[in-house]
Amino acid sequence: MKLTDFCPIEKWMAFEKNIHERSGMDANVFNTDGIRITDFKEWVNRLCPAIKAIDKGQSYICAVAHMNIAAQAMQTRMPAIEECDAGLIKLVVPIFVNDEFVGAVGACGLLLEDGEVDDFLINKTTDMAEDVIQDLSQGIGAISRQKAEALATYIQQELLTLLPPAD
Repeated sequence: MKLTDFCPIEKWMAFEKNIHERSGMDANVFNTDGIRITDFKEWVNRLCPAIKAIDKGQSYICAVAHMNIAAQAMQTRMPAIEECDAGLIKLVVPIFVNDEFVGAVGACGLLLEDGEVDDFLINKTTDMAEDVIQDLSQGIGAISRQKAEALATYIQQELLTLLPPAD
């Protein structure tokens, strides 16, 4: 079962845009393999695209965070909200149809309130200079855990309108 069995790509993309506009976060819908199903991409800071442009950044920061947090969400069947190794929020809401896991919705790119970018880890992982990391980190917005949890609840409610009713 695939996400496009329930909604066309255009509806999933509209959902991603809606989440972005509502939260200010980069939002994507992922299939069961953790691969984005649309080409919608709206960067919310300058640091994330720089990290993703470096193979080690993509592999050891972004992909690992998504795999780990998505696995937690899938196992608990509940939204998971954590920080990636770069120090930015990563929110994942699992998508189930009946008892079958069919994908996830992810949102990321802001700092949790009182959070901070981990310049040291980014530098050690990507070899990006710390002064470049600090420059790219300027202006990254923040979100409270309460607002992140409210966003997760909103995503869950909206998914109910996109997916078939439970058997």
